Amino acid sequence: MKKRIITAKDSSFWEKLNELVEYRELLWVLAWRTFKVKYAQTLLGFAWGIINPVFTLIVLSFVFGVVAKVDTSGIPHPLYTLAGLCGWTFFASLSADAGKSVLSAQNMVKKIYFPRMILPLSNILNSLVDFIIVLGCLFILMIFYQYTPSINLIWFPFFVFWVIIAGVASGIWVVALTIRFRDFHHVMPLVMRLGMYVTPIAYPASSVPDKFKLLFYLNPLAGIVEGIRWSILGTDIFPSYIWISLGVLSFMFISGWAFFNKVERIIADII
Repeated sequence: MKKRIITAKDSSFWEKLNELVEYRELLWVLAWRTFKVKYAQTLLGFAWGIINPVFTLIVLSFVFGVVAKVDTSGIPHPLYTLAGLCGWTFFASLSADAGKSVLSAQNMVKKIYFPRMILPLSNILNSLVDFIIVLGCLFILMIFYQYTPSINLIWFPFFVFWVIIAGVASGIWVVALTIRFRDFHHVMPLVMRLGMYVTPIAYPASSVPDKFKLLFYLNPLAGIVEGIRWSILGTDIFPSYIWISLGVLSFMFISGWAFFNKVERIIADII
């Protein structure tokens, strides 16, 4: 067995990454355990993975499609909204689950050493399942409306990669802040509800007034959600402002990783 010496010095990004690779089996075990526990002892089981996005779709379609009558350039509003929900679902799911990951595993954190980053990362599997379920519902809806995917679909993996980065970045920030400030655990549900409406899920970003557009594009999910919808449905032109969102997201990921590594050394003491 390889001997590991734990020191107080800061580790580089690559050292931390190599450590995660070394503990990949633990990551997989925790991910599988989280996946099995999520719907354990529930009456409907995995059906909740479909019920939640469908219920959200109904509400958003009624508010923005029936009441507000948002222009979706001829695309059926339920289809337009569900394409926007694809990216948001993964982000929201990972942010919510990651925030509880360290606190729910506090007994393990206090007793043994392992890279604490594994805990928020172990929720990626759950979030990917939610993402795949919503994506499956989207393609069923596309068949129903007889809507053919655009050639822009080749860009879809690019946006999927960035939505995963967005989920991980938000997850590690939520974990680090929740450990230091327990009030943040109660703030997150409010932030997520507000985030759903300031992200162009059920409406196009082009409908935002010009004087608010720069502020609006600072939302990293704005560009990703529009990009996913563009790649699947071929809406308008390539959202050039996505580079602003990706720049903000890159900063969030790097700063979140650094902040988490600072907090990681004292997690067992303050948890």
